[in-house]
Order: sequence, then structure tokens, then C-alpha cells
Amino acid sequence: MIQTLWDLLVREAVYLWYYLDIQIRQLMPFYIIGTMLGSFISVFAKDSIKTWFDRLGMARLGVLTLIPAALLGFASPICMYGTLPLAAAFRQKGVRQDTLACFMTASVLLNPQLIAYSAALGSTAFWVRLISCFIMAITAGLLVRWCFKEQEFFNFTGFAEGSSRDIHPNLIVRYLKNVGRNLKITLPYFLVGILLAALFSIHLPQQEFADLFGKDNALGVLFAATLGVPLYMCGGGTIPILVSWLASGMSLGSAAAFMLSGPATKITNLAALKAVLGLRNFILYLLFVLIFATATGLIINVLQP
Repeated sequence: MIQTLWDLLVREAVYLWYYLDIQIRQLMPFYIIGTMLGSFISVFAKDSIKTWFDRLGMARLGVLTLIPAALLGFASPICMYGTLPLAAAFRQKGVRQDTLACFMTASVLLNPQLIAYSAALGSTAFWVRLISCFIMAITAGLLVRWCFKEQEFFNFTGFAEGSSRDIHPNLIVRYLKNVGRNLKITLPYFLVGILLAALFSIHLPQQEFADLFGKDNALGVLFAATLGVPLYMCGGGTIPILVSWLASGMSLGSAAAFMLSGPATKITNLAALKAVLGLRNFILYLLFVLIFATATGLIINVLQP
């Protein structure tokens, strides 16, 4: 019996090492590029993004303002806790609520690092993620524009813009320090994601998984959207898991639902969102995320060849 147990452990270790090696070789280049790109924008372009958005908020482009607002949100490397004080400062300057809602939604859904990471999913899933996130950000801005004309959607009381940590006089040192902080924050999640993806590849019953989350099961899209709420901790950490799930038979629609609901309801962001939205608007936000993610997933599955 001891020999049998030992053989099982050895076999498990061999399989685990095999899949870990595949995941690391496949995904690590995307992780490194994404980390370096995110730090580069954070150090050298963050102030420019703030300036462009400030000018955008003063422009009189009507609904068209939402398009560059979403794109600037994607380009912003700032996390939610940095975005909220920045949005509070913009609101004080008179930037419209719909523009802020669009920018903040886009910033929550994607950033330069996550865009680079998502290239590992393959070209189709990559573009599905970018386009669906863009449409979701625009939709959020339009809903705030139409439904909150006469009342405040946000409550930025107590949110003041903090000081930047990128202050070293030497630009190269400043950049390297930012890369170090980025690695410290994201690398553990990325490695955990690779480990979970390897365990999924070994133990996940692929046929049952494909039946649940496959194209022909509409309920699987709803499950995927709901799973995004408790399971999504870090964008980089979910990429290996999504690669494994897609290979196991998850439909593109279910993956899209997870990629939309996950970052929008990330546990670490929800407390800050609750504080700035209030209970009623916070509930409306959650309903919007789940409905939009589920509807998008169902539409993609219908359109998917």
C-alpha cells in the first residue's frame, strides 16, 4: 500500500511538473512583456494620460467623449484605489459623470499589463475581450448619462489624490523600482494561477466541463459570469486558468462573461466601489455587470462559428 501511494505521488509530481513547464514556457513571455509595459506607462506616461483626460473632460463632444474616455481608461495603469481619488479630482474640475463612469469602468476592466497578458489567450479571445470591454465601458457611460441627469451617481467625499511613489530623480532607477513593485504585487497571483491551471489540466474532467461551460449550454454562461465574482483576484493570475479552461472546452461566450464580470467585481475593489457609489447605486452596478456579462456571453456563443 505504501508503494502504491508512493507511485501515485511520483506520478502526480511528474504530471504537475510537465504541465507547469508548459504553462511557464507558454505564458511567462506575455507576463514579462506586460509587466515591463505597465511600468513603462506608469512611470513615463501616467501624467500625460491625466492631462489628456483633463482636456477631454472640458471638451464639448457630447456622447463621442465616451470613446476617448474608454481608450484612456484602458491606457491607465492605475489601480482602482488610485483611480477613485483621480476621478474625484476630475469631478471637482467639472468633468461629466458619464465620462467618469466610462473611464473608470474601462480602467477596472483592462490596463496595459492585462492587455499584454490577454494575448496569451489567442487572437480571437484577445479581440473578444478588448471589444466587449470597450462596449461595456461605453454602455456604462451612456446609462449614467441617461439615468442620472439630475442627480449625482458618485459620492467622492473623502477621496483625495495621493502622492506618487515614482519620485526617484533617476528615471531608470524609478522605472526599475516600479517594475519591482509590479512583480511583488502580481507575480504571486500569476504563479498561483499557473499552479491552478496545471492542477485543472490534470484533474479536470474535460467532458463534464465542456458540457457545463460549452457553447450549447446557455446556463454555463451565467455560471461563468457568477464565478467571476469570487474567483477573480488578479488579471495575470486568471490568464493561465482561462487558457486551461478554453482548452478543456469552455465556450468563448462563457470565457467572455468571466472576463467581464471578474475584474468588474474583483473583491479588492468592491469595498472602494461601495464607498463611492452608495448602497443603491452599488447594487445597480453589480446588476449591470452580471446582466451585461451574461448577455454578451450568450451573444458571442450565438455568433461563434
